[in-house]
Parts: sequence; C-alpha cells; structure tokens
Amino acid sequence: MSMFGGGFQAQQSVNPQNIAMAEQELDMVTDLFNRIVDSCYSKCISTEYQQNDLSQGESVCIDRCVAKFFDVNAKVGEKMQQMGGGQP
Repeated sequence: MSMFGGGFQAQQSVNPQNIAMAEQELDMVTDLFNRIVDSCYSKCISTEYQQNDLSQGESVCIDRCVAKFFDVNAKVGEKMQQMGGGQP
C-alpha cells in the first residue's frame, strides 16, 4: 500500500457521468464570466486610459452592469424552468 493513499484510491470509483457534468458546468460558468467581462468592459471602460485604476464612475458602472447581468440571467432561468415545467 502506498504512503499516499493508493489503497484507498483503488477502492474509489470515479463516475464518468459526474465528471462530464462537472466539466459542462465549468464550461457554462466560464462562458457566463466571459460574457459579463465582454459586455461590461465595453459598456463601462473608456478606451482612452487616463489612469491606472478604475475611476469611481467606471467602478459604479461595472457594479451595476454585473448586478443587472446576474438579475437578468436569473429571471431568464426562472422563465425557462416555468416553460419546461408546464407552468405559465
């Protein structure tokens, strides 16, 4: 038996379906993050950089943009669940 738990590892079985679901969820989260970054960056950050840090206006804009993005995403998810469940 290995010092690193080799005996225990042999007893565990990895469910390929769980791995596939985790990979799909990671892809969805990564896609959501990238869409938020692209959308909020283009709306809130000036292309003429005048300082290293975000201005107060840019920070507020990004906060609101991200909050709205999540709010809309949640509402769309709720509607999709209602449509899939046969509820009006």
